[in-house]
Amino acid sequence: MTTTTRPADLFRHGLRLLIDKDISGWIDLWDEGGVLEFPFAPEGWPKRLEGRGAVADYMRHYPDHIDLHDFPDVEIHETGEPGTIVVEMRGVGKLVETDVPFDMRYIAVVKVADGLITRYRDYWNPLAVLQGDAADFTRRDR
Repeated sequence: MTTTTRPADLFRHGLRLLIDKDISGWIDLWDEGGVLEFPFAPEGWPKRLEGRGAVADYMRHYPDHIDLHDFPDVEIHETGEPGTIVVEMRGVGKLVETDVPFDMRYIAVVKVADGLITRYRDYWNPLAVLQGDAADFTRRDR
């Protein structure tokens, strides 16, 4: 990605990397000081990750637990603030451990500067995954 990459294009590229299970490539889209926040995170799950390294540690085992197949519904809304987009999307796939279908709707507020993600607020629904721990790739015992 170049510094002239539009936030929407960067975001769509990131979704493709997640589907391809290229977590390393997805992490490369982050600014060194980028912040990932989960305002609706349930008890015991991280609410804020500071820095590319923390985001990498968090995402490292994602494909071992959630096998994303597609993001069939993605709407990216430009905002009046330069470099900021609001995204409505749906991710589908399966939980690797149980082979149960995974179908999650998200809203994200993403800020991009110099072609890199500097802040990502992920408003996901924790009720959709609290029926067991098959999707909990954040557990330290994995």
